Amino acid sequence: MHRALRTHKSPNHSTHRSRRAAHHRRSPRAAQAAAAAVAVALALTACGGGSKDKKENGGTSSASASGDTVTLPKLDGESLEVAAVWTGEEQKNFKTVLAEFEKRTGAKVTFVAAQDPIINFLGSKIAGGQPPDVALLPQPGAIKQAVDKKWAKPLGAEALAELAKNYSQGWQDIGKVGGKQYGVYYKAANKSLIWYNAKVFENAGAKEPQTWQDLLTTAQTVYDSGVTPFSVGGADGWTLTDWFENVYLSQAGPEKYDQLSQHKIKWTDPSVKQALTTLAGIWGKKNYIAGGANGALQTEFPASVTQTFTGGDQPKAGMVFEGDFAQVNIGETKAKVGTDAKVFPFPAVGSAAPVVSGGDAAVILKDSKAAQALATFLASPDAATIQAKLGGYLSPNKNVPNSAYPNAVQQKIAKSLIASGDDFRFDMSDQAPQAFGGTPGKGEWKDLQDFLKNPTDVAGTQATLEKDAAAAYGSGS
Repeated sequence: MHRALRTHKSPNHSTHRSRRAAHHRRSPRAAQAAAAAVAVALALTACGGGSKDKKENGGTSSASASGDTVTLPKLDGESLEVAAVWTGEEQKNFKTVLAEFEKRTGAKVTFVAAQDPIINFLGSKIAGGQPPDVALLPQPGAIKQAVDKKWAKPLGAEALAELAKNYSQGWQDIGKVGGKQYGVYYKAANKSLIWYNAKVFENAGAKEPQTWQDLLTTAQTVYDSGVTPFSVGGADGWTLTDWFENVYLSQAGPEKYDQLSQHKIKWTDPSVKQALTTLAGIWGKKNYIAGGANGALQTEFPASVTQTFTGGDQPKAGMVFEGDFAQVNIGETKAKVGTDAKVFPFPAVGSAAPVVSGGDAAVILKDSKAAQALATFLASPDAATIQAKLGGYLSPNKNVPNSAYPNAVQQKIAKSLIASGDDFRFDMSDQAPQAFGGTPGKGEWKDLQDFLKNPTDVAGTQATLEKDAAAAYGSGS
């Protein structure tokens, strides 16, 4: 949450967010999702969706000067509620997409601001007999829980056809439960990026690192220039899980990552010890984190970004780790993405650089012609292209023109996202039971916050993580 985007991880961070939920057990392939390594310069031509030459089934969208590519039914007099935890610019931009759906169909759509975790919010709405028609769910586990509780409805033929045309198999698979398609992954996130203040790097003579050792060298170079190397939004525990996941995926490899994601190996495993010890190389380094551990634990994600790009060439920190959605927060400063604010992929800790992905899927809770039409629209390049042009957004839809993204950095991220296919891993904590991977002040979030405060206690942190994980996975909560 998604992220100022959602409180997902924060008041404005949605994608990515206190947005974790339910128990999620699935095969390693189904746990895969596409995300992108920004540094890869790929000669990829963006594909535009083909338009239709005639109206079908009374549809209002067809080949037209506006470039509509998806056929939608007439829905005059119909009304819909769409729930998501998005706030700020993210919510505003999504409402622009919904307005286009209204224009094309005649339906009336109301955005419902949900609290995090959204699965709990939906439970209360359903118990009160007032579920929204469609909800944007930020993790595979939440989709599974919605299906298990018989809240979610399968996608119809039109939405399935749009998915098949516009999405890789991997992005389709993570929206499935029991072989049936329930989710349309409307929004993606690349959570393997480190943003940096270009002026700080220039003054320090620092270079973009490619390996973890290079990152430590770069951090020392920045520190020696008089600027604290890292800003960490530790008040939002999800940022710390993202740090861990990137180190762990690169160092332990995809197979171990899948096993730990499903709790098939314990958090006391030596691979977890190795990852935590590696993280301590930054978290435990005196004066490497703005405000120290205590300051970081009082810094929410949006502030961790903005304080990296304010203060001229003497900001509170030179670098901040997080996904492509950080651009929304950078936009709140005077810094310009691609000039003042630059980005590099999370460095390789092991043999390959990690690519950790997240996303938000549209799920139908009240099956109707209007709800199915909205899911179909969100699966189309038409909807995603509208939001792509507004910035701070990344789509896994391969038929969104790359030129729709508003700057070169975002275009590069989007281009490599599409080229990445199915070969990457979805956010580990988003796959975990909510009690472990998605609740502020509890489970993995709390355990890693405690580790940030005392990064010498690797064994104690492992023991606590395993205790909390065993309880959560055992109960499925």
